Amino acid sequence: MAQPAAKILIADDQPDVQEALRLLFKSEGYRTETVNSPSSVLEILRSSDFDLLLMDLNYARDTTSGEEGLDLLARVHALDGMLPIVVMTAWASVDLAVEAMRRGARDFIQKPWENPRVLTIAHNQIELCRALRKTQKLEAENTSLRGIGSAALIAESPAMRPVLDLIARVGPADANVLITGENGTGKNLIARAIHALSPRASRTMITVNMGGLSETLFESELFGHVKGAFTDAKTDRAGRFELADESTLFLDEIANIPLAQQAKLLRVIETVDFERVVSSKTLHANVRIISATNADLENEVAAGRFRQDLLFRLNTIQIALPPLRERREDIMPLANNFLRQHQERYRKPINGFDEAARERLLQHRFPGNVRELDHVVERAVLMTQDRQIRAADLGLTTGGGESRNVEEMSLEEVEAFLIKKALARNDGNARKAAEALGLSRSAFYRRLQQYGL
Repeated sequence: MAQPAAKILIADDQPDVQEALRLLFKSEGYRTETVNSPSSVLEILRSSDFDLLLMDLNYARDTTSGEEGLDLLARVHALDGMLPIVVMTAWASVDLAVEAMRRGARDFIQKPWENPRVLTIAHNQIELCRALRKTQKLEAENTSLRGIGSAALIAESPAMRPVLDLIARVGPADANVLITGENGTGKNLIARAIHALSPRASRTMITVNMGGLSETLFESELFGHVKGAFTDAKTDRAGRFELADESTLFLDEIANIPLAQQAKLLRVIETVDFERVVSSKTLHANVRIISATNADLENEVAAGRFRQDLLFRLNTIQIALPPLRERREDIMPLANNFLRQHQERYRKPINGFDEAARERLLQHRFPGNVRELDHVVERAVLMTQDRQIRAADLGLTTGGGESRNVEEMSLEEVEAFLIKKALARNDGNARKAAEALGLSRSAFYRRLQQYGL
């Protein structure tokens, strides 16, 4: 896809200068906007994006010292640190040029100018700016992807056939999808499979864990913020909607969003418009939403904890993912896949599971589902001293581990044990399990990730 023509903002209080520069840039295919005062520069930059600012240092209030322009330069740089600024003045001096560069200008032009020099500077600065913005976006995407490994979608059991059929049908469409299922069932894998079949597959799917997102960071994480929005906002930051433009945004644990934030999310989904925190500039994002939850959202709506209008927007198509205990045929294929991954990671040559280990895996209920199975196999790879995984290496006991003496466990093992029991008693419902244990949702999800459940 070809990039749109670069857009240049020209700031000068002389109409003939504005027109001369406009015609010069137009001849090279650039788009331009013109303003005639410092206040107009700041106003238009808050509502529109530009690839270059070409600005005079002297205006009506002060026509010789350049102080008015230098003050504007610093304010523009604070507003958008990546926007290249080239300054102009008819009262050129080395000292003024040095001061302009110190305050953030990328280059300096003296009036009257030479057209080839102006065009060369504009071209170089625009290309540099675009490269820097692309790098910033890629770095933000990479940050959002850290910790998300690649895992195969293994589904051989009859219980998974309807799921695979739905993925094949809805993947190429652009409809929003809601994936439901117990914690650890692999909802993120289903989301990635849907994205991979979509016309947006060439772009990175952006993921955000709503369960681990505090109310104070909700807007910054989803919509981004500008420098100075809050104490730790040292630079501008793109939000997840902005990063997911023309791609897919996966909102995991969607039921954990507080009601007040649900209204903000609904508005963005309906209008596709949003603003970074403390910015008045409206941004647009063409995003496909895939969301996931282990909660019963219909019950959450009935209880007044989830907005029905938001649910309607999210579940154009709903995919219900069965727990691992209902897809026993997949346990050993999944276990073998995890074994290959972990023996490669830890460089341990292991030739599979012995018969007793396979039997133990097939008997276990796995309240933590596929994620728990992954954790069990990883532990076994680390613990085994043989060429095969044995039942004792798995750390599983018959009856789901209930016969184990708590006094023999470490504090972490006790906590993981109680979380597993709470999940089992509540049929994998993380919200109910968290309430039973007296934990907040965010604290509960941190422990699930810590213990691989």
